[in-house]
Amino acid sequence: MRHPVLSGLCLAPLVLAQPILAETVNKLDEVSISATRGGSVAGKTPQKITVITREELEQQLAVTSDTSQVLSNLIPSFSPSRQKLTNSGETFRGRNPLFMIDGVPQSNPLRDGSRDGYTIDLSMVERIEIIHGASAEHGLGATGGIINFVTRRPEGTQIRQHLGMRASAPTDYDEDGVGYKLDYRVEGVRGNWDFLAAATFEERGMYYDADGRAIGIDPTQGDTMDSRSHDLFLKVGYWLTENQQLQFTVNRFELDGHHDYVLVSGSRANGVPATSVPGSPEGDAPKNDVVTTNLTYRHDNWLGNQVLAQVYTQRFRALYGGSTAGTFQDPSNPGVDVFDQSQNESDKVGAKFTVTRDGMFNNRLKITTGLDVLQDETSQMLTQTGREWVPETRFENIAPFVQGEYRATQRLSLHSGVRYEYAKLKVDDFTTLASYNGGQFVEGGEPSFDETLFNFGVVYQVNDWAQLFANYSEGFGMPDVGRVLRGIDDPGQRVDDFLDLRPIVTDNQEIGWRFNHGAWDAEISYFRSDSDLGARLQPVNGVFEVSRERTEIEGVEVDTNYQLTERHRIGASYAHVNGKFDSDDGGHTDTRLGARDISPDRLTLRWQTRWNDRIASQVTGNYLFSRNYPGDGADNDFSSYTLVDASLIYTLSEGKLSFGIDNLFNEDYFTFFAQSAGLLDTQYTKGLGRTLSVGYSLDF
Repeated sequence: MRHPVLSGLCLAPLVLAQPILAETVNKLDEVSISATRGGSVAGKTPQKITVITREELEQQLAVTSDTSQVLSNLIPSFSPSRQKLTNSGETFRGRNPLFMIDGVPQSNPLRDGSRDGYTIDLSMVERIEIIHGASAEHGLGATGGIINFVTRRPEGTQIRQHLGMRASAPTDYDEDGVGYKLDYRVEGVRGNWDFLAAATFEERGMYYDADGRAIGIDPTQGDTMDSRSHDLFLKVGYWLTENQQLQFTVNRFELDGHHDYVLVSGSRANGVPATSVPGSPEGDAPKNDVVTTNLTYRHDNWLGNQVLAQVYTQRFRALYGGSTAGTFQDPSNPGVDVFDQSQNESDKVGAKFTVTRDGMFNNRLKITTGLDVLQDETSQMLTQTGREWVPETRFENIAPFVQGEYRATQRLSLHSGVRYEYAKLKVDDFTTLASYNGGQFVEGGEPSFDETLFNFGVVYQVNDWAQLFANYSEGFGMPDVGRVLRGIDDPGQRVDDFLDLRPIVTDNQEIGWRFNHGAWDAEISYFRSDSDLGARLQPVNGVFEVSRERTEIEGVEVDTNYQLTERHRIGASYAHVNGKFDSDDGGHTDTRLGARDISPDRLTLRWQTRWNDRIASQVTGNYLFSRNYPGDGADNDFSSYTLVDASLIYTLSEGKLSFGIDNLFNEDYFTFFAQSAGLLDTQYTKGLGRTLSVGYSLDF
């Protein structure tokens, strides 16, 4: 694991550009990245940044509406999708990403329920900005990187409307597998006002594998299949002057399972997949219910500075499926099987203030400074019995920062910044569940932490078509505080001095090369990510708990695209990630990380064509390489599989038709998670078989 960062230079070229049709080639060097506090320009940053454009999203949405599948298809170092209502077991560069909507954090690191990727419908999103690697630019949670959903904004001067509909079904037709989606949007500008209002409604059918069997439900995490979701979105802006705007945004996303199927357990030992049959599961259906609000004030020329002030809230509710797990039982009543299910509840209030000044020192220096404030109140309740599993935990955070960019020469730019994090955690006295050694009283407290985080970077333009970059950055995170607190089973514990509440600081080092010459563009980067006190999950009594250990992760990402002709474009991406942890507290990493952290190597191939002015198509193939994973007596080895998707968009005189096929060749496979990360026979599920989608949209 100890390789000098400079060794990454010998790893040849790397690609920046996203695969876009010839007429809409994504010129990243013209895109300002709002996920960076100073609005850095893509293609000129010391770290890898990916921009997923609206055109790319439309090609993906013609095939699937699963957010994690879209991200996995377009970000090679993002874990393969579980095809469930969860991001558990899905990582970015081996660690957790921070999900945001217009800079508003969606992740809930105090009690990470792994539902933060399902808080907005992608129909509301204009583009997705991805910062690869640990970053402290937006504070808590970005140990693997940042995934920022940038929402649509009003365009033009006339009132414009959009109506869309889409239907999907397995090619081995089954009525219960039929799904459909409706979306509507209206936007416009009137005087100093602009607005955009949108709504989506989606019914998802049951998922079937390549043999036509109903895929096993996840009775705990929940499913996107056999569900109903809606999203209500509103954005209203008012221009105070030519340079000043006040804007308010609200998004309400809800996804509810229908609860119409029960699980039939599989058998890992015999290669039998878990399936589902019609039935009525006990308890309430899993669901996500998230409301995000965002009020921003922007001044583009306040005494020569650009000012951005933001106040936001988030109300997050995630209900999970129930069970009679040992954790929910009371040892004093051994004859009673208690059924229960949990709900994560998180309420955030925060503010961000940023001032940027460019053009100093003969147009060489750009300085961005600001202050972030956050209050996050999180708890986890057991809804069937009214018990408190995780006590209400209040996290208060204040963080001033400064970031600079100095253009030393026409070819060389230097980047550096510092951020000071002060955080306080407040927990009242509480008692753990009876299953934790009879229930332990824990004295509350208000532990505080502070950390100074740095970043340094350099970009060197070798010539007009080649660029070198290198970066060191630090990310700040918390362990899953809820898991730590609820799992205390020793008497006499105090929150103030409980060791496992120490924060996670992740050091990220990266070096790479960008290339853009004629018809070919490429980007390659080598990265390394270390943390002295990680937060690895391990199973305890049927529930995953947090184990604090030193971790080291390294990997390579490669992207490349080639414009074959004016109408044909091909591309390829490759990612390799590897990691170890310190299993015996010996001060050095000695054991390989498992599949919950490290995804298999992946090769993605793309072919995009604009056949004429009306017809455009895309074919994408993902090959996941076989890999051996460590396991506790179980066979956790991963067997490779290949998935191919295809989409076609046909522009009519009025509207557009879209056709998409998920799993074009009807590959019969067990998902990556089922093979190597899922521990139970109930999680041994196959992946989605061939599914056809047809859509129509009209702008008027």
